[in-house]
Amino acid sequence: MKVLLLNGSPNKNGNTAIALSEAAKALTAEGIDTEIIGIGVRAVQGCIACNKCGALGRCTFHDELYNKVYDACREADGMIIGSPVYYAAPNGSLCALLDRLFYSASELLAYKPAASVAVCRRGGASAAFDRLNKYFTINNMPLVSSQYWNMVHGCIPGEAHQDAEGLQTMRTLGRNMAWLLKSIHAAKQPVPQAEAYIGTNFIR
Repeated sequence: MKVLLLNGSPNKNGNTAIALSEAAKALTAEGIDTEIIGIGVRAVQGCIACNKCGALGRCTFHDELYNKVYDACREADGMIIGSPVYYAAPNGSLCALLDRLFYSASELLAYKPAASVAVCRRGGASAAFDRLNKYFTINNMPLVSSQYWNMVHGCIPGEAHQDAEGLQTMRTLGRNMAWLLKSIHAAKQPVPQAEAYIGTNFIR
C-alpha cells in the first residue's frame, strides 16, 4: 500500500515539508510506502473549463507537474495534501493543480482515504483546511482525521519543528491513515454501487 503526499508549498524544504515528512515517517513505521511530490516554483496552469478531459480521461494540458501527480495518483491507495496558508486559503498554485486533477481524474481518486494539512504562521489554517477538504468530499473519498485539526504552525523555514503538538498531530494522522488503509484492504469490500448521476441547475 502507498500514500501520495503532495507538498503544495513552493518551498521544498519549508514547514509544509516538515509537517508532511512527520506524517510520512509514521506511515513508513506502519509498513506503508510513501511518495512526496512538491509543486515547485513554476507557474501552474489552471482549469479553463474546456471539458476535454471528459473524452481524454485526463487534462488536455500536458505539463510535467500534472503528469507526475496524475501518474502517482494511479498508484496511490491514499492521499495527503499539505499547503501553506496564504490569506486564509491554500496556495493558489496548488488549487490550480487540484482543480484540474480532481475534475479530470476523479475516478482515479474516488474511495481512496485522504487528508489535508494546513501550515500557517498564526491564523487562517482552519479556512485553508476546510477548502482543501472540499476536494475530497465531492469525490467519495473517506476523510482521515487526527487528534486535532491537521494544522502545524511555523513561519520561518524550520520553525515547524518547534510545534510539538502539531507534529504529534501529523504522526497521529499517519497512523490513522495506515489503520484505515489496512482495514479497507482486510475487508476487501467492493465500493458502493453508484446511482445514475442526477444533475440539477438552478437557472431555468
